[in-house]
Amino acid sequence: MQHASFARPLMFHYTLPMPCPYLDGRTERRLVADIGGPRGDLAHDVLAKIGFRRTQTLVYRPACPSCTACIPVRVRVNDFIWSKEFKRNLKLNDDLIGELRPAATSQEQFELFQSYQQSRHDGGEMSHMSRNDYDDMITRSPINSRLLEYRERNSGKLLGVMFSDMQNDGFSAVYSFFDQAEAKRSLGKYMILDLIKRTKAGCKPYVYLGYWIAESRKMAYKTSYKPCEIFTNGQWHDYPSAPPPSHSANPDK
Repeated sequence: MQHASFARPLMFHYTLPMPCPYLDGRTERRLVADIGGPRGDLAHDVLAKIGFRRTQTLVYRPACPSCTACIPVRVRVNDFIWSKEFKRNLKLNDDLIGELRPAATSQEQFELFQSYQQSRHDGGEMSHMSRNDYDDMITRSPINSRLLEYRERNSGKLLGVMFSDMQNDGFSAVYSFFDQAEAKRSLGKYMILDLIKRTKAGCKPYVYLGYWIAESRKMAYKTSYKPCEIFTNGQWHDYPSAPPPSHSANPDK
């Protein structure tokens, strides 16, 4: 892919096949490109709109053999439906202060990140990340990335962190983690709702939530934020009226 205003063409590569981390018995493969050059922000904006996600200086999109389960999803914030459940969540967490900060790390964040991984994903790849690994995940961004820190108003205790990328059409929620002792708050949900509010206040139309996987309990929740759109067959469609993904669109087919 080449854009007239890119400093150089982007080179795309396929990763080697690996076991899928979400669906047992399936194989994961990705189409990746490095956007670490001088026009990385523009490349990211273009590619995010066709279903790519970012990790450090790389953007990627699933290119799995015989599987199209991972579907990009984004929330339309201007007409977002604030259900009773969502309103209750906001009220439950109205004692929290959220601060948008530069993508810089702290020991306090890392300790919360470690605690979250050990509680929710013990034995997973991210549970073994060192402080240097965590720093790289947050700070090695060629685009405008931010951290949202959420603290208790009275104590100042850090309860949650949302890592997000700023795009020309909204925010992309990259990763979040939170205090597992505060399960009653549903902090993962709250941070998405707060990001939706902030995106609308900034007059941007979308919050990108990554890949929706209907068959995965961990990833199926993303279409509960309505109205939302999913990217199938080369374009964004309203969910749930979108047509099913076409296997012919898979680069491996």
